[in-house]
Amino acid sequence: MSLRDRKRTRTRQALVTAAADLFESRGYDATTIADIAAAAEIGTRTFFSYFASKEDLLFPETDGRLRAAVEAIAHRGPADGPAEVLLEALRRVGEDTDDLTGRIGVLRMRLIRTVPAVRGRGLQVQMDMQREIARRLAAAFPGEIDEVRAAALTGAFVGAVTGALQVLMEDVEQPTDPAAVQRAVEVAVEVALTPWFRK
Repeated sequence: MSLRDRKRTRTRQALVTAAADLFESRGYDATTIADIAAAAEIGTRTFFSYFASKEDLLFPETDGRLRAAVEAIAHRGPADGPAEVLLEALRRVGEDTDDLTGRIGVLRMRLIRTVPAVRGRGLQVQMDMQREIARRLAAAFPGEIDEVRAAALTGAFVGAVTGALQVLMEDVEQPTDPAAVQRAVEVAVEVALTPWFRK
C-alpha cells in the first residue's frame, strides 16, 4: 500500500471513529457532518471524498463484506455448494474485521432500530449486496441454482445474519465477545441454510 493509500485509510478510520464517538455522546440527529469532519481534523468538503452521507459512516465495511463473498465464490472447492460458499464468506468476514460484532456493529444495530434514515440506508445496503451476491452465485453454479433460487438462498443467508445480530445486540451498549457473537451468527446461518447444504 502506498503512503497516499495509507493516509487515506487512516483518515477514513478517523472519520468512522469520530462519528461513533459523537453519535454515542451527542446522539445521531444532533451530530452534523461538520462536527464529524472537525473531530477527524479534516475539512467538511474533504469528508465527501470518503463518505457520501452521515449514514454511510455506519456501514464502512460493506465493500469488504461483498468482497469476501465474491472471493469465497471464486475460490470455492469442488465439494462446495452455494450454501457452503456463503458460510465460508461469513467466516472470512469474521476473521478480517469486527464490523459485524464490534463497536460499529453494536452502534449500527441500535441506530437501525431508532433512526429511520439509518434503517433506510441499512435496507438499501442489504438489498444491493443481496442482489450482487445472488447474481454471482447463479453465475458460479449454473447447473445447480437459477437466479430465483440464488436470490432466495442469499435472502435466507442475509436474513439469518441480520436476525441473529438483532437478538444478540438488542440490549447491548458495548461489544460483547466478538468470537462468541461470530459463532452464534454462524450457527444461525447453518440453521437457515441447512436445506441448501450439499449432502
